[in-house]
Amino acid sequence: MRARPDPIEPGQESVWDYPRPAVAEPCHSRVMIEHEGQILVDTRKSARTLETSHPPTYYIPLSDIADGILHRAEGTSFCEWKGAAVYWDVVMGDTILPRIGWSYPMPTAHFLILRDHIAFYAAPFDRCSVDGETVTPQSGAFYGGWITSNLAGPFKGMPGSRGW
Repeated sequence: MRARPDPIEPGQESVWDYPRPAVAEPCHSRVMIEHEGQILVDTRKSARTLETSHPPTYYIPLSDIADGILHRAEGTSFCEWKGAAVYWDVVMGDTILPRIGWSYPMPTAHFLILRDHIAFYAAPFDRCSVDGETVTPQSGAFYGGWITSNLAGPFKGMPGSRGW
């Protein structure tokens, strides 16, 4: 299946205009994560990665993540652009959200902005938002993008998108 970019509505940006290889940039939107009545993240100092056909992935500075909830998880992976990733569990009392976050402790030169930041999958949390809008998680078990109404797709991860 060959992707056809969706029409761009006023106020939207197309993920098909994002670069490949990916880039990272500062983001000053208000990014929040809420779960079980607690605010786990509230920041205007995130970084976002942009890659053709993907919604942005938001990386949160460690200083803006609630104290004591992060626990290093097993496993690593490798991104050809960002480098070696490590994984994180979120632990809140008896609740454990396994391997819900990832980070790049020693990112490549083009992604140094991601050092000391952690990205999170949106789906397991009660609410993730960007500037007050609840996000839709990117489809596919591997992808961590957050979809908002200001994005035009289609988005990598949906059925039939493997070859994009």
